[in-house]
Amino acid sequence: MRSEEYFKRLIAGERNGAFDRLLRALLVVLSVPYAAVLHLRALAYRTGLLRTRRLDRPVIAVGNLTVGGTGKTPTVVHLARMLMARGKRVAVISRGYGGSLEGETLIVSDGATVFLSAAEAGDEPALLARSVSGLMVVIGTDRHRAGLLALQQLNPDVFILDDGYQHLRLHRDLNILLMDCAAPLGNGRTLPAGWLREPPSAMGRADLVIYTRCSEGETPRVHGAIPHCRSGHVLTAIERLSDGLLLPLEALQGKKMVAFAGIAHPEQFFSGLRQAGLDLATTIPFPDHCRYGAEEVATIQAAVASTGADHLVTTGKDAVKLSTFLPQLGRIYAAVLEMRLYDPGSLERAIDKIL
Repeated sequence: MRSEEYFKRLIAGERNGAFDRLLRALLVVLSVPYAAVLHLRALAYRTGLLRTRRLDRPVIAVGNLTVGGTGKTPTVVHLARMLMARGKRVAVISRGYGGSLEGETLIVSDGATVFLSAAEAGDEPALLARSVSGLMVVIGTDRHRAGLLALQQLNPDVFILDDGYQHLRLHRDLNILLMDCAAPLGNGRTLPAGWLREPPSAMGRADLVIYTRCSEGETPRVHGAIPHCRSGHVLTAIERLSDGLLLPLEALQGKKMVAFAGIAHPEQFFSGLRQAGLDLATTIPFPDHCRYGAEEVATIQAAVASTGADHLVTTGKDAVKLSTFLPQLGRIYAAVLEMRLYDPGSLERAIDKIL
């Protein structure tokens, strides 16, 4: 069993041997000082002991409390399109996690031209730049410096701070917290005993909570009196990677497919494909932010050969990292995933207040 899978099962309480129980107890002990340090850090920013810097434009932060995916990228795409529909020039500030240029302050896209690949900029910035025409994207571990670069060279009207809930150094005018509808706080414990990046009290910084991955009639367990809305992720189309052509999902129904994904919760992606009516011969979960190389391509090719599958399907985040391997992978498609807000009023009112 891979260490990542073991850790997931341990935290979920699915491993209950004597050693497992001892290790879980140790992780709970270690999570106490971790949570305390994060609480003190947030307090230092709130009281002014640590300096918060500002940009001369409204900043909307989007992030979560838990480790792993809660749908940040589809939310940022939806928010960017929403703002652009109001006539705003939008720039996303991202850390550039996983890219070879992580740590540099650079422009990924000026809204017309994408300058950096996923290997250079990281998969999320590359996917954002590729997904939304006209969207400007900059990267930098110092988000304030990245914002200044955007102001100097791109002149945006508003910033979206991607995965920015914990980046307290930069002032934000609207703080949006994403929480999974089924498990908003995971097991309620901070790392390393749980999935929380911060203690649950950090919810208090949010101006708006968006519960993600809700079914249309599902009512989440609401935490506190913070304004909130519900959203779901919808598979809307399939993109043929060889030429970028968008096809309806029905075009692949009846085809035998191998699905693979290197994201935080690949099983949710695979389940969504099956619910959309796609015939998955087998599935391959790769580690989150997987860097594809010869070994991964060989694994995919072996799965195709052993199952007799006709096609491959993956996520948009994975697709932006596969351009080098397209000739070897053959008929490969990316699922187009979009966020659907079931009750958008709270988000629209929150945006109205800052623009």
